[in-house]
Amino acid sequence: MSVLEQGLSPAELEIVVVDDGSTDETASIDTISSSRVKHVRKKNGGQASAFNAGFAESRGEIVAILDGDDWWARGKLAAVAEALEKNPEVAAVGHGYYEFDEETKKARACVPPARQVIGLTSPEGTRAAGAAWHFLLMGALTVRRRLLERIMPLDEEMVFMADSALQVAAMVMGALILEEPLFYYRHHSDNLFATASKHKERMLRKWKMTELVYERVHRMVIKLGVPAETASLLLEGGWLEAKRGRLHLAGGSRWEAFRTEMRSFELASKNPGIAYRLFKYVIVGAATLLLPARRFYELRNWYAQKELWRHRVRLVGADSSDVIVARTPAEK
Repeated sequence: MSVLEQGLSPAELEIVVVDDGSTDETASIDTISSSRVKHVRKKNGGQASAFNAGFAESRGEIVAILDGDDWWARGKLAAVAEALEKNPEVAAVGHGYYEFDEETKKARACVPPARQVIGLTSPEGTRAAGAAWHFLLMGALTVRRRLLERIMPLDEEMVFMADSALQVAAMVMGALILEEPLFYYRHHSDNLFATASKHKERMLRKWKMTELVYERVHRMVIKLGVPAETASLLLEGGWLEAKRGRLHLAGGSRWEAFRTEMRSFELASKNPGIAYRLFKYVIVGAATLLLPARRFYELRNWYAQKELWRHRVRLVGADSSDVIVARTPAEK
């Protein structure tokens, strides 16, 4: 309903609803205003498949995306359309949002400190883009058609988290982030990505899909002409975290655990001291090669929970000033 309440005429607003084999009341949208809604029904195939189907049916030069269980604030579409008109150099607009808790019915505003244009033109710009990633959530992201034409169709193996491809493409081509919170992001127990850690199978599915998506998005970014070093700076922190999660739950080879930990160390530390370097290579590295991967990550999590790293810092120091933890926001 929030889409229909944007105050735009049928000539100004094209509405495409993709029903990805849903079992809820999505089909009832037809009865709301069939003359204004183009309803695309398809066999369940996941998020990338739904994006591909929706884009194929759309005709507009500006495309705004909304998940079925979130909603836009009044005036959102007018605000982002105006921003794109005034800033022809950017390919996308994102903005602040409200986190709405389904249990408490309370909303918390999440807004950037200032209006900014993000891109991947320098290491500093890439870090800023990673920090602003969550302001490109689907309900906040509006893109020019030319952006979608460069990356569609998406790989349909990305059953969820496929919106990461759109978000990163927006960073590559330049995105303006507005301060105003213009949509409501609903947190609920069925969010695919916001899975409680006690649900091992769902967590494992999350980590495996995260790895797959980061690999596909990394490939896409390189094709868009981004240097490999920049792509790694933006994506590799989240990619490695997903590998750690999967190795913890499902296990893997000792060599993979070793490579994951050593690469995480290289990515997170700038000019580490000799003592800290020895600690990582001799102590941590040896542990990954001696212990089964699942056991190593159980010990690593225990080490973090007990905050034993504080003792290590006092003894050998650490340098985390160059850390990039580039993760996508919690997706549906």
